[in-house]
Amino acid sequence: MERVVRVLLIAFSYFLLIPPWGFFFYFYSIRIVQEYERGVIFRLGRLMGARGPGLFFILPIVERMVTVDLRTVTMDVASQECITRDNVTVKVNAVVYFQVLEPESAVVNVMDHVRATSQISQTTLRSVLGQSQLDELLSEREQINLRLKTIIDEQTEPWGVKVTVVEVKDVELPQGMQRAMARQAEAERERRAKIINAEGEYQAAERLAEAGRVMTSQPGTLQLRVLQTLSEIATEKNSTIVFPVPVDLLSPLLGKKSE
Repeated sequence: MERVVRVLLIAFSYFLLIPPWGFFFYFYSIRIVQEYERGVIFRLGRLMGARGPGLFFILPIVERMVTVDLRTVTMDVASQECITRDNVTVKVNAVVYFQVLEPESAVVNVMDHVRATSQISQTTLRSVLGQSQLDELLSEREQINLRLKTIIDEQTEPWGVKVTVVEVKDVELPQGMQRAMARQAEAERERRAKIINAEGEYQAAERLAEAGRVMTSQPGTLQLRVLQTLSEIATEKNSTIVFPVPVDLLSPLLGKKSE
């Protein structure tokens, strides 16, 4: 009986399109769908498939069309207050990029695919951040974004929605944690500065020791160094010049005086 009624209603809809009275129904039957849209057709409540883009006709009374946008949607995920695995409370917001690949599933399998994607994104954001430590959230942002994208995409696949990008935008830390991290960063910079200074002194000591060994093996180099120092002092226009005398020259005199 149901099949007979369906056939009669479809035949009647075709009859309504016959001129001249059919011109009144053409305004209802003609549909134009944009390039970035698809029209999902239902005939007597049953899915007939997606049509478009362009111009097409639907049967009056028995068919209904639902338009689905296939363009990429940019959706902001509201700020979520989460507790990380190391018990730090943070506020995080994100952005999700997705688009509909299967318009039939987006209409039949979910009531509002945009709102459903928004809700699943919020819950997934809280879940993933709750399994991550604060250091991972701050330094390994790309891995967390990839995990979010994979989980959300798996949840929205039955709805015909493809999640392309998920990005964590901002991480808001408590004031006390910010001050503690600033002190830690300052201590780390001081430690590095001391290490660099110590390495410079060590390298300078090595060079001085090497220079001493060279001067010991070649006594003439010491005299040349003394003359170079005197020339540098003379360029400063000083009235007093201190001339160093090697101890080796005084040793014979000191020996005679002792005798």
